[in-house]
Amino acid sequence: MVSGRIGINGAGIGGLAAAIALRKLGMDVVVFEQAARFARVGADINLTPNAVRALDGLGVGDALRETAARPSHRISRTWDSGEETSRLPMSDDAERRYGAPQLTMHRGDLMAALEAAVPSANVKLGHKATAIVPRERGATLQFADGSQHDVDVLIGADGIHSIVRTAMLGAEHPIFTGVVAYRAVVPAERLAGVPNIGAFTKWWGPESTSQIVTFPLNRGREIFVFATVAQDSWRHESWTTPGRVEDLRAAYAGFHPDARALLDACDDVLISALYVRDPLPSWSAGHIALMGDACHPMMPFMAQGAGMAIEDGVVLARCLADATTDTVPEALARYQAARHDRTSRIQIGSRGNEWLKAGGNADWVYDYDAWQVPLQ
Repeated sequence: MVSGRIGINGAGIGGLAAAIALRKLGMDVVVFEQAARFARVGADINLTPNAVRALDGLGVGDALRETAARPSHRISRTWDSGEETSRLPMSDDAERRYGAPQLTMHRGDLMAALEAAVPSANVKLGHKATAIVPRERGATLQFADGSQHDVDVLIGADGIHSIVRTAMLGAEHPIFTGVVAYRAVVPAERLAGVPNIGAFTKWWGPESTSQIVTFPLNRGREIFVFATVAQDSWRHESWTTPGRVEDLRAAYAGFHPDARALLDACDDVLISALYVRDPLPSWSAGHIALMGDACHPMMPFMAQGAGMAIEDGVVLARCLADATTDTVPEALARYQAARHDRTSRIQIGSRGNEWLKAGGNADWVYDYDAWQVPLQ
């Protein structure tokens, strides 16, 4: 395994998952995070069986199950008639079929479990990277406070605006999709009359840009509501800002009464822009590699953004566990080879937004085991 120190820029879901996996396999890790402290941010996270199985291997699955909900089914319904076009059993059925259930929860609960699994000595908060300087065997990170840190391997887990990606491939900008997303959390008691409220339900609109997705949180005591609307541009300074629930309801005025009831129960909503990037040809150079949204940001329509980052972290750790300092570039190339086709297919599929609309097989997504998948 790599004998030197592995640096991870970014302490989000993917970065912390990678840190846990690397430490589990005996490697020395330091995680750099620009935030001065960990905070409970974000509304929801949907972890499908492939992601839960990877997290179980990291040793955090039991903690997640304490607060998560387990949706009974994954259901597709048509926007106007309410017709069910697909129904996939989840919960215990998914656990029997894939080795893990689907878990839906507050993002803060997932982050808390990951944070608890990485010793504080291995995380440097308040370290905002401003420049990355590649070295022959590693990289130097330069920080906003004037300090710098040398690592033998650098992993960019720093999101869609990744400074590590910019250092590797040059400046570029993610693409605004022309779609904005509304998000809200509603007490389940307000939706007692709506069918299948304990399931993951997707209402497919007349266009791919319109849909409503709901699933339970907090052991079913709350319901997360997610809806998308076409918009020609994004003019807000923040990617996430308070939205007008009246605008959301107006956009879905023609939907089935069950769908409209979901939006009628929302008091407050947040609105954010959805951005993508085309699949990158390369994720690694020398002793530096990318993971998660830094290399494959995707639309949320297959609920795989976090799952792909978690899988990346596990496969990356497995590749580096078999490497020496001299063979790090080859190990990182193996990591990319093992992950590129899968993540690209899901990136493209998420953008097309047709997956499981009218049934189909979910096995190619849900049955993936990051701990056992062959490495080329």
